[in-house]
Order: sequence, then structure tokens, then C-alpha cells
Amino acid sequence: MIDTEELKNIKSILFVCMGNICRSPSAEAVFRHKAEQRSINLFIDSAGTTGSHAKQKPDARAQKVGSARGYSFDNIKARKVTIEDFENFDLILAMDKHNVSELLTICPSHLTGKIKLFLDYANNFEENEVPDPYYGGAGGFKLVLDMVEDASDGLLSKIT
Repeated sequence: MIDTEELKNIKSILFVCMGNICRSPSAEAVFRHKAEQRSINLFIDSAGTTGSHAKQKPDARAQKVGSARGYSFDNIKARKVTIEDFENFDLILAMDKHNVSELLTICPSHLTGKIKLFLDYANNFEENEVPDPYYGGAGGFKLVLDMVEDASDGLLSKIT
């Protein structure tokens, strides 16, 4: 984990999952909302390790669960992580260890310290990976949102 002093200098965060249609856009929507509530000005985006859903809106199930809790998915569209992302973002938060592994294969070696697991900042979950809800039911999307909310609160408390 990046130490608290370094976190206070964070200006941009990229959330990453595999396809960028479930977990990472949910994290982007939640984190943006919570940062705005605290008047924290950050550049927040999300991307996937694959480009299989590029330019698609987030999964309708993720949007439904997130919207029910007051989060906006407006202007969020799937995209693939680019090499430039490693330069442009201060912190790159992966949803699971496989995402970390995929990111490390393309990340310039001097920037690998920016890549972390998002759930490392959660306070109420022992898990360190956000499970992919894509092939499951609505309950999986609710769990993802619970985890993302918790990790967002934990990270924002360290940033401020």
C-alpha cells in the first residue's frame, strides 16, 4: 500500500477490472460521488485489461444497483488500459490479483509501484479481491457495490 503521506498527493486514480463494464465502472461512479461529497478534486477514470467491451456502457445490472444507491454512470464507457495510463495516473487500483498480473505485464518497470489492489483500502472486508459478478445474479452486483463503497471510504479517509 502507498503510505498516507504519498496518498495526500494523489490527484488521479484509475480503477481497473477485466472488461471495464462491471467492477471498475462501479468503482469509478462510487468513488467520484464520494470524492465530490467531500469536495476532493481528483481525476477519476476506469479501464479494462481487455478491450472486448470497448465503447460499451457499463453492464445494465451494475447501473441498476448503483443507480438505486444514488450513483451516476453518465459518460462512463468501457475502454482498454493504455501504456499512457501508467504515466497519467498517480494510483492504479485493480479489482483482483489477475488484473494486477495483467497490468504488470504492460506497465513500464519504473511505474509498477502505482498498481495496488483496491480492497487493500477496505475496512470491513477481509477479502482483498472484488469478485467478478458478470456471470451471476443481482446479489453479486450488490456485494461488489458494498465492497467498492467500503474501499472508497477507506481510501478517501487516507487521502484527506
